[in-house]
Amino acid sequence: MQPDLLRFATVGSVDDGKSTLIGRLLLDTRTVYEDQLDSVRRASRDGLDLALITDGLRAEREQGITIDVAYRYFCTPRRRFIIADTPGHEQYTRNMATGTSTADLAVVLLDARKGVLPQTRRHAYIAWLLGIREIVLTVNKMDLVGNRESRFQEICQEARSLETRFPGAAFCFIPVSAANGDNVVRRSCHMEWYAGTTLLEHLESVPTARSAAHSDFRLPVQYVIRHADFRGYAGQIASGAVRVGDEVRVLPSGRITKVRGIHSFDGDLVEARASMSVTISLAAQLDVGRGDMLVSNVAPPSMTQRIRATLVWMSEKPLSPYRPLLLKHSTQRVCAEVSRIFSKIDIETLEQTPASDLVLNDIGTVEIETHRPLFWDPYTSNRVTGSFILIDPMNNNTVAAGMIMDLPPAELNTTSRNGEAQGVTVWFTGLSSSGKTTLSHAVYERLWAKGHKIEILDGDVIRRDISRDLGFSKEDRDENIRRIGFVAELLTRNGLIVLVSAISPYRAVREEVRGRIGRFVEVYVNAPLEICEQRDIKGLYREARTGRLRGFSGIDDPYEPPLAPEVECRTDRESIAESVDKIVRILEARFSDIT
Repeated sequence: MQPDLLRFATVGSVDDGKSTLIGRLLLDTRTVYEDQLDSVRRASRDGLDLALITDGLRAEREQGITIDVAYRYFCTPRRRFIIADTPGHEQYTRNMATGTSTADLAVVLLDARKGVLPQTRRHAYIAWLLGIREIVLTVNKMDLVGNRESRFQEICQEARSLETRFPGAAFCFIPVSAANGDNVVRRSCHMEWYAGTTLLEHLESVPTARSAAHSDFRLPVQYVIRHADFRGYAGQIASGAVRVGDEVRVLPSGRITKVRGIHSFDGDLVEARASMSVTISLAAQLDVGRGDMLVSNVAPPSMTQRIRATLVWMSEKPLSPYRPLLLKHSTQRVCAEVSRIFSKIDIETLEQTPASDLVLNDIGTVEIETHRPLFWDPYTSNRVTGSFILIDPMNNNTVAAGMIMDLPPAELNTTSRNGEAQGVTVWFTGLSSSGKTTLSHAVYERLWAKGHKIEILDGDVIRRDISRDLGFSKEDRDENIRRIGFVAELLTRNGLIVLVSAISPYRAVREEVRGRIGRFVEVYVNAPLEICEQRDIKGLYREARTGRLRGFSGIDDPYEPPLAPEVECRTDRESIAESVDKIVRILEARFSDIT
């Protein structure tokens, strides 16, 4: 059986000895080829410069610093390793973040003479933000401070303050001299006071359980393969596992179908897991393209156009709100803009401080709006579907790396890019004759009297004017609601309060529309079926009961009530004024611009 794999990154301030440490690991584990070692000897100015084993760029050798990320592979009888040697200079923080993004463990180097520096804090914090929970604080150049235990303990005491700032992180402290090989692969005879493991012993024994294989199934579609009667959707599984016969949901449509086949370069499979590149064929013929996602039907990701995220800003041009950007998330690229900057990190204290912009190497918390929905999980639970990059559309440069936290609080998102009040969609759902239209018009009058710009979208009117081509199958009902949601989204984005009155019987498509719009309040207009039948002036229930009207919600077609609506109006018990008061109170409480 092949030994398991540990990916780790070396991080820290410039000249702390990261490249030298990796060179020592490779040399003492006998994984450097002789011809490469001869080349390093010839290039070394004084003795054997181990840093040159990884500092391969000409500019790196000239300047004596690491500029780009260098990846190296080595193995021992117990484990295989992939090392990312990341740059320490502040100018190349973006490269450091890139190299650390796929690591399981971070080796954070400190110079024993200098202790904890701001760049040490920055890199350790970025590593933690990127989901790394195994952090090895490696105090290097102990020989230059006389291998004194007191100096090591001083640095450990200073660095332990970081532990309280990084919830969930496991810290380990190791004193080393990379140049001399002390406590890297072999135990040092110069630091007999140290009774812990060597760096290699720790790397060989630390747990490597990766969460991706145990998370919910996610496959971002990268390519659609069509030939003859075959249609398959190719991509790399981001997390979880899938088997032939499993039910999956296709996003953004929300359609549910079964996996007919799993195909790979090596042949057909019964099951595929995270990190495998496969092509999946489905039982149903659905419209699926690049940027869509196949996901677990039991636990799908969130689907919204507004997220709260942590950004590592990598551009010399400062970030300011509403700057046009491109956001690349899994296999899709969408137009986006940062609508609000909440705060940024003070690297000295690791405290959040208010901010109006982000400059090079700042780490901040922001709200982002996208022009199409993202299918995301929080970065803490899925590093693939929870991460993204921001791109400058003018020059195609990557300007930020981002980690999705959650949805931004609705009450904070109160102004549009031009400073005017933003809109909100109020979605009235319930059985026919429950009182949706009556309530929406009463709310309209109340808000209109307060001076707000309002529009009503009535389900019957939409059916007559926009959805005349649709029937009453589940697919057609869902498409009708998506059309209403699209119009509501456009109006909301342009500052109107939109009152939607539609039965919208299926919960999944209502949640899909909620995700698209963001500023959304669901009102469940709840009246018992017998009350609705008594109010039925159109005679629709009577026709449905006698079989002349088929597929009627609540009779021979299901109605799925909301599980957690913002407002529930019991129109069989409340007056219209009481219900309107409840709705307006919620709007005023959640959105400070609606008063």
